[in-house]
Amino acid sequence: MPRRHDPGRAPPHEEPAPRPAPLAGVRVLDLTQVVAGPFATMTLADLGAEVVKIERPGTGEDLRTVTPYEGREGHQDYFNSLNRSKKSVVLDLKAGPERAIARELAARAHLLVENFAPGTAERLGLGWEEVRALNPRLVYCSLSGFGQTGPSRDRLALDSVIQAVAGVMSVTGRADGEPTKIGAPICDVVAGLFAAVAVLGALRAAERDGRGQYVDLSMQAAVIAALGPRMAETLQAGLVPARIGNENPIRVPSNVYRAGDGRYLLIQVQSERHWPALCRALGREEWLADPRFAGMTPRVRNRAEVDALVGARIAEEPAAVWIVRLKAERVPFAPVNDYAEALADPQVAHRGLVRTLAHPTSGAIRVVGAPWLTPGMEAPMRPPPLLGGETGAVLGDWLGWEDRRIDRFLKDAAARRREP
Repeated sequence: MPRRHDPGRAPPHEEPAPRPAPLAGVRVLDLTQVVAGPFATMTLADLGAEVVKIERPGTGEDLRTVTPYEGREGHQDYFNSLNRSKKSVVLDLKAGPERAIARELAARAHLLVENFAPGTAERLGLGWEEVRALNPRLVYCSLSGFGQTGPSRDRLALDSVIQAVAGVMSVTGRADGEPTKIGAPICDVVAGLFAAVAVLGALRAAERDGRGQYVDLSMQAAVIAALGPRMAETLQAGLVPARIGNENPIRVPSNVYRAGDGRYLLIQVQSERHWPALCRALGREEWLADPRFAGMTPRVRNRAEVDALVGARIAEEPAAVWIVRLKAERVPFAPVNDYAEALADPQVAHRGLVRTLAHPTSGAIRVVGAPWLTPGMEAPMRPPPLLGGETGAVLGDWLGWEDRRIDRFLKDAAARRREP
């Protein structure tokens, strides 16, 4: 029976007509810095929100002044990686007149995101209770290390601290080695993603009910939630997982193996159908008749023997040989890439993940764009802002200030900052 075409959908094989990005028209006041908060607001910018980032005078947020990468002196690469498509407004939140402007901006925003230490926003007159009195429909997100209440509320939180306290380090590293942190700020990014998801739900509720919402999100809670089924081992079975390096506790073989040319390959027999495929790829079909390896449970029991056999065989040929054979048999595997190799992967290029933006002072900069594809609804991607580059434009657009008033404010603010 022929498939009927839904007139509300684009015909097959035709590009959909362009539509506004999902969050077009949503105004976000961004009071965040470092990684977790900026990652959350950048995600919203990628969805089309207008994100106005408030920065301190002189230096801006902390990432503008971190030690530059080797050979990149004078460039703010770390900041640029987390702040594309935003607008920068410089305000001294400790100065009464400028703090009042921030409150006016909050009164016109749909969403405010802050990641100050708990209690700081309230001391600045920008806490949830103060701001929602000005803007009852506002969604307000506080993103912190441990949350706004509780015994750990005031603890300092860094990505590595959360990796330690949330249990991530306890299962990372070799069995005979020390707990090891993951080599990327994964806790910051996971918390930022959960914050973006939570505020999207709150924005939908505010649109439906006409009332704002407060979102209290902690990095600790976000990372524990992200551990997913691995936490079930402790929650349901009462067991504490141990470190087992690159192995998998319930699947064998599953490990990193060194090929004859020194390149490493990750190979995992995910289900029983992959074991014969691996044996064929390795030219060792006689292993299928070995009762020690006849099923996942026996292979888990004989993990050392399986790994030794697979490792010895992989070491006999260069990685390129195994890549061809493993692909042909559809065995789950991957070469262990460094960052440069990961970015050069043909699939990354095919999906257009790496974008080049024209930055006003750094020239052409490469950034990792949003990982989703939404044909016809892509938000235009803009370079990261210069410090305070949009202050006047935002005051005019959001607050309706005339050019004369903007000029006077900028001159007065500059004079105030020169005072001893």
